[in-house]
Formats: sequence, C-alpha cells, structure tokens
Amino acid sequence: MAILRYPLWLFYRIWFYILVALPIVVMFPLLLISISREKWYPFFFRLARFWAKFILVGMGFNYRVTKAEIPDPKKSYMFVANHTSMADIMLMLVTIKNPFVFVGKRELAKIPLFGFFYKRTCILVDRNSAKSRQAVFLRAQRRLKQGLSICIFPEGGVPEEHIVLDEFKDGAFRLAINHQIPVVPITFYDNKKRFSYTFFSGSPGKMRAKIHKFFSTSGLTTADTKALNEKVRFLIYSELLETKPETKKPL
Repeated sequence: MAILRYPLWLFYRIWFYILVALPIVVMFPLLLISISREKWYPFFFRLARFWAKFILVGMGFNYRVTKAEIPDPKKSYMFVANHTSMADIMLMLVTIKNPFVFVGKRELAKIPLFGFFYKRTCILVDRNSAKSRQAVFLRAQRRLKQGLSICIFPEGGVPEEHIVLDEFKDGAFRLAINHQIPVVPITFYDNKKRFSYTFFSGSPGKMRAKIHKFFSTSGLTTADTKALNEKVRFLIYSELLETKPETKKPL
C-alpha cells in the first residue's frame, strides 16, 4: 500500500504549483499596478495575503495563529521565523497583517511567474557576496523609512531534515538594532510535516504559528547582536522541542 502514496504525493506537489500560479494569473493586471510604485506596496501586500490564504486553504492546511503580543499597525518590526517549507512564505503572510518586505534568496527569482513579482517586491540577497549583503541594509533602510517592516528567515536557508533549528545568521538582528525596531519571533510548528522540501512527503492537516512576545532593541548596540540572536533562537528552539519531544537534540 505504501507505493500508492507516491502518485498522491506527486499530485500534491503539482497541485501546490497550480495553486501558486492560478491567482497570480487571475490577478495579474492588479498585481502589475500594485508594483508600479513603491508607495503602493501595501496594496500589493493585501493581494499577496489573499494569494497566501488561497494556497493554504487549497492545500488543506488548517492554519491557526496564536499571539502572545500583537504588532502595532503603525510601527515597524523585524519578523523572524524558523524555515523548513515552501509554505513558510504563505504562512508568514497570513500570520502578519503589518505590511512587510521579505529578504530572500536571489535564486527564487528564477521561478516562472512567481519570480517576476518576487524580484520586484522583495529584497534579494546573494549570501556569497559581501556587496550584496551590504545592499540589503541600504534597501531595508529605505523600506523602513516608508513605514514598512522586514521579514527574514535567519537560518539563511532550509536546514537538512534531521535538524530541528539551524544556527541563526546575525543580519536580521544587526539590522533591527541599527534601526531600533523590535524583533518579533515566530514559530512555525507543523510546516515541515505538512509540506517540506522532501519531494515525496506532505499531507493536509493543521498548520500552527505563534507570535511570541517581542524583543526590544531600544538602547542596544551592535555589540549586543550575538546575544539577541541567541535569545531569539533559544525561544523558537524551545517551542519546537516542546511540541516534538522525540526530536530533542542538544543545543
């Protein structure tokens, strides 16, 4: 019977990409208008949230968001979360209502259709280029001045399946300290089980997210970057272990 799962998993993957593409095609004129000026980004963000909900519901993901603290719609934040799935982008969009800009890998811009809007709305980074990483700070600064927030997956990529949570890069925390904006940790509990990067895997079901209490950066300096990094990572790591005790590994 196990062999029958493989065609279902194949269909599940194909269905995901259909759901990704369909609303982009339908909303294409509106999406083009929304990205034609930077000041119209909040309109694009609302369309992106609809796109994300459409995909999650269509995949049978019963998403639920709990909030220990609620972001102020008039303030800017640094949103950070663990990264295990292609669905992380969608879940982040439905979890946070404050318009934010993703800082993401340049390679994703190569994805047909999705990449067209991705490279025009996100801050792209080549992690192998110091010049590219510096440009991220400049573009993020401009976006923050526009009243937007920033979202970064601080693991810097998707870790191998057996890793609960990879080490965090310092960039998100340094950026938050430089601009004195709160860091908002978010835990995605089920995304690896629901739709990981392992091709023959995944299933409909619950998809939980939690917005934790914020970490203030008021009065912090760049010398505090590593300490802030470790506190945020420990919080998310602890949450993941509490829900999946069988995967416990030493820090």
